[in-house]
Amino acid sequence: MSDQPPPEGGQAAPGAADAATGQRPTTPPIQITAQYVKDLSFENPNAPQSLTPGAPPPQVSVAVDVRTSQLDPAEQTYEVVLHVRAEAKSGENQAFLVEVAYGSVVKLTGEVKREHVAPLLLVEAPRMTFPFARAVIASATRDGGFPPLLVQPIDFLDLFRRQLAAMRERAGKQPGDAASAGVGDLAPDAPPPGTTTQ
Repeated sequence: MSDQPPPEGGQAAPGAADAATGQRPTTPPIQITAQYVKDLSFENPNAPQSLTPGAPPPQVSVAVDVRTSQLDPAEQTYEVVLHVRAEAKSGENQAFLVEVAYGSVVKLTGEVKREHVAPLLLVEAPRMTFPFARAVIASATRDGGFPPLLVQPIDFLDLFRRQLAAMRERAGKQPGDAASAGVGDLAPDAPPPGTTTQ
């Protein structure tokens, strides 16, 4: 095997620079150490009429929020709970209502700057656990006699930005103040606004 350097403009093999400098590859600053269904409810109040063939397809609205609480300051661990509520109506009649609170234990690793804590907890963590909450909802609606409800992907960054905007409006701050917001500033036990219709 040749010890020749890569040709000009070429790139060394991944990790070669780290091996040469003795540096370790960087690891993600967030780890999900546990995840679980914290609460689940399904209501099918008008069955079996709502399940009869030829019934009009229901209109579904989906509301999403994310809540966090600190578990261990020394270990930088938090509980992040993704709440998803889906309600389906056929005309004036409710077809079904499903709500899930999907929790995760999140550990922040390394030196995470204060202004990065809130985006990691309110954007990255729910983005990582959303597919699992989506699967729970799909199973619940299928078991209730309906086609599985596949909730469309959620833009958690947009929800986060709207929460920041709402905070600034309440506090009378200027837009530039958002850069210094930390998880404590975001009142993690209060849900960010976020309702989507599918």
